[in-house]
Amino acid sequence: MATALHRLEAEPVLVTVERLRERVAARFPGRGLERVATELVTMTQEVSASAAVNRGRLRALRAGSRTLVLLVLVATVTALAFVLHSAIVDGPDHEVEWLSLLESGVNDVVFASIAIWFLYSVPERVRRADTLALLHKLRSLAHIIDMHQLAKDPERLRSSFRPTPVSPAMDLGPGQLEHYLDYCSEMLSLVGKVAALCAEESRDAIVLDTVSTIETLTTGMSRKIWQKISVLNEARPAD
Repeated sequence: MATALHRLEAEPVLVTVERLRERVAARFPGRGLERVATELVTMTQEVSASAAVNRGRLRALRAGSRTLVLLVLVATVTALAFVLHSAIVDGPDHEVEWLSLLESGVNDVVFASIAIWFLYSVPERVRRADTLALLHKLRSLAHIIDMHQLAKDPERLRSSFRPTPVSPAMDLGPGQLEHYLDYCSEMLSLVGKVAALCAEESRDAIVLDTVSTIETLTTGMSRKIWQKISVLNEARPAD
């Protein structure tokens, strides 16, 4: 099925994440990395489903908020009409009474403006809260992926390496370690893509900034992994 080239579609991202989980499960069955890949699939499905759910809920929220805004406008216009009628028909005799009448009208307009702004922004604030909750989970998942590769030091595969009593155990050979690190790098990249899916239909500055932060975070983590892979490949000929 052809996909649009001007937007990131959820289905291809989900397919890619599921394939990565299958590859991890085939090469490292039963390891923690497989569980992390499964969690990434779950998160991708959640983000994909939330878009449709949010669209329906936002339509209902917008309809409700617009109705309340209209009611506030009607009430404000009615109150101002009453104040104007009182000023014309029962014209105050003193300047102090005119000032009190004017103050009452201004207060009505100010409070109505605040209420309208609050009601109008409710749908977007609800969507922002939901999206930020998903992005927080993705950021935490990125740190979990980084923890899985943190102790996988290729230097320990050198013949010259002398472990200490507290050195972490290395149960992966050079080829397995390279695959392990590569999978971690792919997962981090896909975390950034799933984060971008969260903001595909949003123009909220806070959401976009959070997505950009996650992408920067995963890119930095992936760069460290590729440095390890470079060290691993350099060590192979020597060994």
